[in-house]
Amino acid sequence: MTSFGITNGPAPARLSVGIVSAGRVGTAIGAALERAGHVVVACSAVSDVSRHRARTRLPDTEILPVADVAARSELLILAVPDAELASLVAGLASTDAVPNRTIVAHTSGANGIGILDPLARQGVVPLAIHPAMTFTGHDEDTVRLASACFGLTAADDIGYAIAQSLVLEIGGEPVRVREDMRPLYHAALAHGSNHLVTLVVDAVAALRVALEGQELLGQELIGNEPNGVAERVLQPLLSAALDNALRRGPAALTGPVARGDSEAVATHLRVLEEVDPRIAAGYRALSLRSAQRAGATPELLDILEERR
Repeated sequence: MTSFGITNGPAPARLSVGIVSAGRVGTAIGAALERAGHVVVACSAVSDVSRHRARTRLPDTEILPVADVAARSELLILAVPDAELASLVAGLASTDAVPNRTIVAHTSGANGIGILDPLARQGVVPLAIHPAMTFTGHDEDTVRLASACFGLTAADDIGYAIAQSLVLEIGGEPVRVREDMRPLYHAALAHGSNHLVTLVVDAVAALRVALEGQELLGQELIGNEPNGVAERVLQPLLSAALDNALRRGPAALTGPVARGDSEAVATHLRVLEEVDPRIAAGYRALSLRSAQRAGATPELLDILEERR
């Protein structure tokens, strides 16, 4: 085994990689590491879906029990859901399944390296390497990793050097996250990505109602399947809004809330309530936050806070 997986300089040696388990994240990272020249020698997979994913995305990798995966690994990736990570670590530590000096990295966004303490006390190199990316379980996941940032937490400079080198090899951008800031880091990512999906899906649902029955001759009918007319109407607008927000910050805010148009906002709330009160509630909450950022008039704030 290499000394902590590194040689002279920051570039890691070719590592024998084990992955627990063969979910969307684990297989995407495994495929990316193999593209970088490492070898995924073993992975664990329990369900039929995960076993199929392992065979498809890591065809040369053996599917083995967790303890056997750990025993064969110089770099052990723990790519399990957050709720399962502590018990997995405890189980590996209690059985001495992980060889001394193994690099052990988990992919949890919310956790730093503290959760790996039971293994760190046995001599492993603990790393938290979280890809700031959403995963679908398809081949595009591995491609997207090359443009993603990775939140890194390590115990010392050696750990950071290893984590940074692995991320750079994949093509990603390493970002250092302090141990006590991991929960806030994770909350920010979840707020932006998860709630964006809800926002977009709600907007699509309302737009479908607005457009249904108004199709032009020969035009695709408005339906409930994704990637339809409503999505195509929104796509360039939402892409521009996201780009403007990331490049220009709060100055990118436009529309009736930014203009202080109380009448338009009240109308929006009324028509959305007719479509789905839950969509209207989401609009109200986000409009209130937008109004606070924009320094809106008391009249508009009264409408959004339901004081009138």
